[in-house]
Amino acid sequence: MGLSTAMAGAVEVSPRPQMRPHNLGDAIVVPVTADAGFDRWVAGFRGRALSQGISRQVFDRAFRGVTFNLEIVAKDRNQSEFKREIWDYLDSATSPVRVKNGQEALRRHRRALDRIEAHYGVEKEIVTAVWGMESTYGERLGDLPLIQSLATLAYDGRRGKFFESQLVAALKILQSGDVIPEKMTGSWAGAMGHTQFIPTSYLAYAVDFTGDGKRDIWSDDPTDALASTAAYLKRFGWTKGQPWGVEVRLPRGFSAGAANRNTMKMPSQWAAQGVVGLNGRAVPDHGRASILLPAGVQGPAFMIFDNFAVIERYNKSTAYVLGVGHLADRIGGGPEIQAAWPRGYNPLTFEQKMEMQERLQRKGYGIEKIDGIIGPNTVKAIRAFQQSVGVTPDGIPSQEFLALLKRS
Repeated sequence: MGLSTAMAGAVEVSPRPQMRPHNLGDAIVVPVTADAGFDRWVAGFRGRALSQGISRQVFDRAFRGVTFNLEIVAKDRNQSEFKREIWDYLDSATSPVRVKNGQEALRRHRRALDRIEAHYGVEKEIVTAVWGMESTYGERLGDLPLIQSLATLAYDGRRGKFFESQLVAALKILQSGDVIPEKMTGSWAGAMGHTQFIPTSYLAYAVDFTGDGKRDIWSDDPTDALASTAAYLKRFGWTKGQPWGVEVRLPRGFSAGAANRNTMKMPSQWAAQGVVGLNGRAVPDHGRASILLPAGVQGPAFMIFDNFAVIERYNKSTAYVLGVGHLADRIGGGPEIQAAWPRGYNPLTFEQKMEMQERLQRKGYGIEKIDGIIGPNTVKAIRAFQQSVGVTPDGIPSQEFLALLKRS
């Protein structure tokens, strides 16, 4: 599901292939040459697919017009050249625009989300937050033909076994009648629908919540996709009423070594050691919890519960889990993270980020959208401008950069 890629080693673990969201960066172009052997590979794969129960008719229709796609291979080979710091990632993941749009999405689909929450016991804010992280509430489902993407990646061979398993699963989905080939689209890596399931996870966890006989995660109506996400989280142990985590205040002299996922205590026990909520009182005893310091002792501290690990089944990135959890809190009316991150630079306000994007766009630096969200395209534009004026191309949206942009 949305912001992740091939789940490390366990196809069933994550709904989508796991590209770490905070590691997304500018692609390094690597020349890739189409191989005339693709057609021969398809012919060989056809036999393997049929041996796994795929009918000739389903296979032949699915592969009609499918060709080797060089751009897909380039995207798979050329992933991030830099690591986004967690605070930069969260600035985008929980931006005012994403929070506002999430609240609107929840209001618009409240009836379905209330039913889903009642049935699966997963809070509607969490489901909505996953939706926001994965496809920006349905704005970015991915429009690439899924069979072509998966066949290209399976043939290319870098992760051939994984992608061939996804391709067989995709053919099984077509054979079930849930979707037709023309409507089966997704990301270049094979993630599909509103909450970006990979095919094997779809087969295992997708549900028909609308009762129309199809598990339609691509529809303009996101109900099946949202219910499938709730079903997935429920399957891996979601506890209703338990927070994913809460921001806490640490006592002076707190040892960073105590912030260990294996050190689990009840909140009342942590309170006895001076770890309390931001209100100065003990965090309610929602269950055993550990302390997370995602930026070290100089940054915010969180007390995280079992539900944190459940979100990790969707995407193991700590930044992603914090993004989903904090976005859910904000959609529900909660506050921003209170403690300061150890940024090392003076960040821009949301309004200043939009001003920066507008100025870069006017200078011709490829900004697609003035939204205050600092994603890969904006970072690429910042770097390109920095290079053009002879300063270090760090891609950081700082006060210093905006001032430089205004002077130029």
